[in-house]
Amino acid sequence: MTDLPSNADDSGAASAAAPGAILFTAFEPSGDAHAAPVVARLRELAPDRPIYAWGGARMAEAGAEVVEQTAGDGVIALPSAGRIRRFMGEMRRIETFAARNRVVLHIPVDSPAANTPLAKRLRASGSRVVNLVAPQYWAWGPWRRRKLQAITDLVLCLLPFEEAWFRERGIPAKFVGHPVINRSLDRPDLERRAAELPRGRPRLLILPGSRSKEIRSNLSFLLGAFSELQARHRGMSGIVAAASREIAEEIRRRHPSMPTGLHVINVGAGDGNAMLDASILWSDVALTVSGTVSLDVARQARPMVGIYRTGPLGVLVGNVMLTIPDRLLPNILAGERIVPEFVPYCGGVGKVVDAVESYLKDSRVAAETQASLKRVLSTFSGHDFAQESAEAILELLERGGR
Repeated sequence: MTDLPSNADDSGAASAAAPGAILFTAFEPSGDAHAAPVVARLRELAPDRPIYAWGGARMAEAGAEVVEQTAGDGVIALPSAGRIRRFMGEMRRIETFAARNRVVLHIPVDSPAANTPLAKRLRASGSRVVNLVAPQYWAWGPWRRRKLQAITDLVLCLLPFEEAWFRERGIPAKFVGHPVINRSLDRPDLERRAAELPRGRPRLLILPGSRSKEIRSNLSFLLGAFSELQARHRGMSGIVAAASREIAEEIRRRHPSMPTGLHVINVGAGDGNAMLDASILWSDVALTVSGTVSLDVARQARPMVGIYRTGPLGVLVGNVMLTIPDRLLPNILAGERIVPEFVPYCGGVGKVVDAVESYLKDSRVAAETQASLKRVLSTFSGHDFAQESAEAILELLERGGR
């Protein structure tokens, strides 16, 4: 933990002339990545306004003063008493910091399990709240919207249908595009990077998730699927895309001996999403754990199969709690199943392997999927995620005279 900077004098009163501070809180790598372009654009549009963060390296590079590093392996599920105690300590420190540094706007980024109680406390102390990334209450637990309604001034939505869903339930909301989809790709650079990746055909990209829990739940199954596919396609190459150095180390620790032809690559090392994008470009098919990364794959209209491995009880609970028929984001956006998904799933590798094989055996299947993914992408056209988010944030502050 760093020393807590302060804009206040010894009496605790902030200078009336100085603009109030903005505080971002992110508790996962994806939240840190989503917030970073918004931080950078706010720095351009309001250079005198202090921007602090409980977050990670991406927000620091974008220009936020990161007080504590919290965007590591995620606290969204708060899986242990020790982790809960740690978060409670963080919450107390954030409250103290916000009071000392005249934080007038709190921007919780995703992770509602951690951010909702924090936003409630900061709003009670006088901060306004803008949620960056709408909680997925439309998928499960829609009754929880009442908590959000009580603590938020605005929800910035990343998916096109979310704005209407929240507004219809009395929650201010604005669709601002998506940081994964509404971004440019440097195609020559990606082609250069992809040319340096393993040779062989067909090429399978395995995206096992960005959290330790996802690795524990899914990777052995995914490796089994690769081995089965490789038995059918002797020249197959594969990449396991690790979201960070820590995840890469965990993968190698859990699986010191990878199947022949399968390589672990840290796609989170520097250059933003460049290595991830290059790996997607390199691939013929992606086998992805459900989550935002499925939109990275969709961004390049690559055929994919979605998976989230769990036990029978997890399947039962998931099917009861989830209120929508499809759970993989490209399918949710399309309003129909345009790519195969097994979310949640407790069966063997056979069905998943057959779904991957359908792309490899018939190029028409792959082409139809690519066309469907391109139609989904068109619903995001014309948006600038960072610009629209920053403008909405500053407009809300100006309305409040802060």
